[in-house]
Amino acid sequence: MFEPLLEADPSFREKWERFQNEYRSEDELPLYLALSDFARHLIENLETGNTLRFDGIFDVVERWHVDGDPYVQEAATIGLLEDLQNTNLHREKTCPEDFLPWLRPATRVWWARVHEFWGSDTKPIGAL
Repeated sequence: MFEPLLEADPSFREKWERFQNEYRSEDELPLYLALSDFARHLIENLETGNTLRFDGIFDVVERWHVDGDPYVQEAATIGLLEDLQNTNLHREKTCPEDFLPWLRPATRVWWARVHEFWGSDTKPIGAL
């Protein structure tokens, strides 16, 4: 799941390797936690305007939603999109809607479902 993401965004590799080392004694890596770390990484990149890799990153996220098994699909939605929408993770410079231009069709559907589930005060997906 993570190798295509690391190809799209090599700047996350160091954090990914630290994550793997931290959880190396686990039977299975808690990928939801890694995706939460990745969401924070994306928000930091958004804050600094470092969005050059976002097209490739969100191509990978789209593949997770379209071609992933149920675990991967759910992790992409709950582990990543939910955190990208978490206004508590955004500072003054960014907001969840700032990610909308990079979302692909299936990812937009899941973004909207997360938004509707939480009754978020962010703009509905149709308000692009």
